[in-house]
Amino acid sequence: MRLLTIGQLAKSADVGVETVRFYERQGLLAEPNRRPSGYRQYDEGVVDRLRFIRRAKELGFTLSEIKDLLSLRLDPSTTCADVKNRAEEKIDDIEAKSRTLQRMKKALVKVTKACSGRGGTTDCPILEALDKGK
Repeated sequence: MRLLTIGQLAKSADVGVETVRFYERQGLLAEPNRRPSGYRQYDEGVVDRLRFIRRAKELGFTLSEIKDLLSLRLDPSTTCADVKNRAEEKIDDIEAKSRTLQRMKKALVKVTKACSGRGGTTDCPILEALDKGK
């Protein structure tokens, strides 16, 4: 198996070098072996793990949730249903965030429509609404 430097690993997984270091500090990646010079050495399997992390982040999973998914993958007692439950929980979370964003948008549209865009800031209905919490 070929060993990779941190730069080669980052490039292969399409992430930055600092991202690799950050994931190590967060416990998402194992501490790599080091050459006598101190440089990190990674085996090629770490590329797949980094890609998994990147794809999970793109789907909205937090680093903590990703750590859980990675541990589920390694636990022989884990079933596909366990993983599906985590994904469904994430869907529920995304839907709740979407509803919150829609409420925020509705409120912002309302105060924006009340503003003519003319005059000084002392008469601005948007700032006034923020001050009064309307």
